[in-house]
Amino acid sequence: GGWGKDETVQQIVSSFNAKYPDIKVTVEYLDYTNGDDQVNTAIEGGSAPDLIMEGPERLVANWGAKGVMLPLNDLWTDEAKKDIYESVAVACKDDAGNYFEYPLCMTAHCMAVNMTKVREVGAEKYVNTDTHTWSTEDFLATVDALYKGGYENVAAVYCGGQGGDQGTRAIINNMYGGTFTDADHTKYTADSAENVKAIQTLYDTEGINFDASIVGGDEITLFRNGTLQMAFCWNIAQQKNEDNGPAGTTNSGDEILFMGFPSESGKPALQGGIWGFGIFNNGDDNKIAAAKTFINFMANSEETAKAVKTSSYFSVKSSLSDLYADDEIMNEYQKLMPYLGDYYQVTPGWAEARTAWWNMLQQVGADEDVTTAVTEFCTTANAAASAS
Repeated sequence: GGWGKDETVQQIVSSFNAKYPDIKVTVEYLDYTNGDDQVNTAIEGGSAPDLIMEGPERLVANWGAKGVMLPLNDLWTDEAKKDIYESVAVACKDDAGNYFEYPLCMTAHCMAVNMTKVREVGAEKYVNTDTHTWSTEDFLATVDALYKGGYENVAAVYCGGQGGDQGTRAIINNMYGGTFTDADHTKYTADSAENVKAIQTLYDTEGINFDASIVGGDEITLFRNGTLQMAFCWNIAQQKNEDNGPAGTTNSGDEILFMGFPSESGKPALQGGIWGFGIFNNGDDNKIAAAKTFINFMANSEETAKAVKTSSYFSVKSSLSDLYADDEIMNEYQKLMPYLGDYYQVTPGWAEARTAWWNMLQQVGADEDVTTAVTEFCTTANAAASAS
């Protein structure tokens, strides 16, 4: 959302400085290409930022586990715990009960289809436009109809890097009921028979191509320009994007329908995204106090609703559940929020597992045996988890 746009963020900082003029805030923007490397290099060099906005997979499972984050337990008052959804709160703390993230906003990741093209090939009967859900059988029937209707590139299993990898994990885990980790988040279970079946099915399905030249952002571009007819890397921010035309349309004006990932039951387990603030423990009490002041201003004040809306996502607080009462698109998207699944991104070895995942998909795309490739993934990921 607008948190990635300098003009918008500077307005947020200006509103903060209007109340706290003695606290200086400078902003640096990170991306999936080199953001992790930038932060890790800064940590190693003793120059980590004072404050960072990220998710639990980094703030808790990575930097928090490495001991470089400051516990924010004092911000998690009883009042705060009552208001923040329990599933979010659990993801923001480690096994010892230390909170390394104070959350602001959340979303459910999903996929999208070009409904104009779906109707063109007579496949609308497979898509529930009311609930935004479908079965694996109906998903595959839709792909088949689009492929036979002349669309050679219906969807892409993108695997050029980690960008947007929540989409490839979700399509694979959902199709036949597989899981990515165990329920206790101690080991990786992506080599289950259900996941092997899903990957093999995707590989064998005409119209779905494994593409090692693109990541999630590229897939979105190809979907918007009509090259692809489905996208696995989608969420409400994409649905509301108006950079190239009205929200909910492709560049050429085709209708985009957001969808939950297909499952045998028709009820998906969607991967959630949580974004909030963490503080690096740089040993400067004044900067720590200033960072906490900023967090409270953004997440616990009259400015919070504005900060959440800037993200184009939803609030983590039940008290702000009606934040988008007058927004038709946001209200419709909230139909997916009850399908949020396990937040497994806090499993140890997460950074290494992400790299091993797209490497595995590349191997499958290069015709390596699926079982062999996924077994190798789990061996690598679980070795990293054990070493963490």
